[in-house]
Amino acid sequence: MPSAARLPVSKKTYLGLFQTMTDFTIVVLPGTFATSVAATLDILRAASVLAPRLKLASPTWRVVSASGGTVPLSAGMHLETKALPKRHHLDMATWIVPGLGIDDADGLAAGLAREDALRVIQAVAAHAARDGRVAASCSAVFLLQAAGLLSGRRVTTSWWLATELRKLEPSCIVDSDRMVCTDGLLSTAGAAFAQTDLMLHLLRVRFGVALAEAVGRVLLIDGRQAQAPFIVPTMLSNGDELITRLVMRIESALPNPPSVETLAQEFAMSQRTLSRRVREATGKSTMALVHCVRMNRARMLIESSKMTIEAVAEQVGYGGATALRRLMRKVAGANPSHYRASGLAS
Repeated sequence: MPSAARLPVSKKTYLGLFQTMTDFTIVVLPGTFATSVAATLDILRAASVLAPRLKLASPTWRVVSASGGTVPLSAGMHLETKALPKRHHLDMATWIVPGLGIDDADGLAAGLAREDALRVIQAVAAHAARDGRVAASCSAVFLLQAAGLLSGRRVTTSWWLATELRKLEPSCIVDSDRMVCTDGLLSTAGAAFAQTDLMLHLLRVRFGVALAEAVGRVLLIDGRQAQAPFIVPTMLSNGDELITRLVMRIESALPNPPSVETLAQEFAMSQRTLSRRVREATGKSTMALVHCVRMNRARMLIESSKMTIEAVAEQVGYGGATALRRLMRKVAGANPSHYRASGLAS
C-alpha cells in the first residue's frame, strides 16, 4: 500500500477513502420495495459465504438512508441504516438503489419531491460525478433521472413505466424489453424482481463470473435477459385508448393478425401516423406490438394447456413450431418449452 504522502490527496481524504472502501452501498428511502432490499442483502450474504470457498475476495456493503436510523419499507417491514455522509468523499463502492415501491407517475413525482429523496438524489449525483458506479431497478431508475444521469444513456425500467420515463428524458433510449442494461458506469434493471438479475450482474462485474454463477446456483436464481416474456399487452396502453383498441383488434383476429396497412386503414390514419402514435405510447413499432400480442397469447397457451408447440404456433399465426421457437429465442431469450413444466413440451 503506498503511503498517503505519495498520493495526490490529503492525508485526511486518504484516510476517509480507506475507511469507506466498501464494494456496495445500498441506498433506501421510506417505502422502498422490501423484497428488492431483501434480495439484494441475501445475494450479498450468500456471496460473502461462498467467496472464501472459491478463494475469492468477499464482498462488503453498507445500507444507508438520508438521515440514518430505522427506515420503514413496504409491507410493514423496517431496516436499520446508516446516514448518508454530509460531505461527498471519493467512494469506490457501487451505489445501488432498489425499487422505490411506487408504480405510477403521480406517485413517483410526489415521492421524489420529498426532502429525504432530494438528499439522496443529490448524493447519487455527486457519486456519479466522481465516476462512481450507480445501479437502480424498477421505479428507482426515475431517481437516477432526477439526478441527471440518464441523458443520452441506454436504460431499462419496469415495462409499464417505460413510456413515462421516455417523456421525462427524451434523450435516453429506454429499452424496456431488457432485464438489465449497462451503459458505462450506469446499470439499470426492469421490474422489481429484476433486482436479483441486477445483483448477479453487479457481482459478475466486480467479482467475476465464478462467484455470480455460484450464488445463482445456490439460491436457484435463473438469470434472465429480457422482460419481454412478462409483458401484458393491454397494460402497454397506459390508458391510451388507441393502443387498447389495437390490442383488442389484434387479439380478436388471431391466428390471422391484421397487417400494419390494414390496421392503419381500419383506424382511419396513415401508416406513418399509426406508427408514430404507437411508438409514443409504447416505445415499440406497430409490428412489434403485433408480435407482443402474439407472443403473450403463445405464452399463455404454453403455460395453461397441453397443446403441442406446433399447435400453439398455429393458434397465434406462425408458420410452425420452428418459427415460434426462433422468435421466442430472439425476443425472450428462451425456447417455448421454458414456459412449460418438464415433460409437457413437445
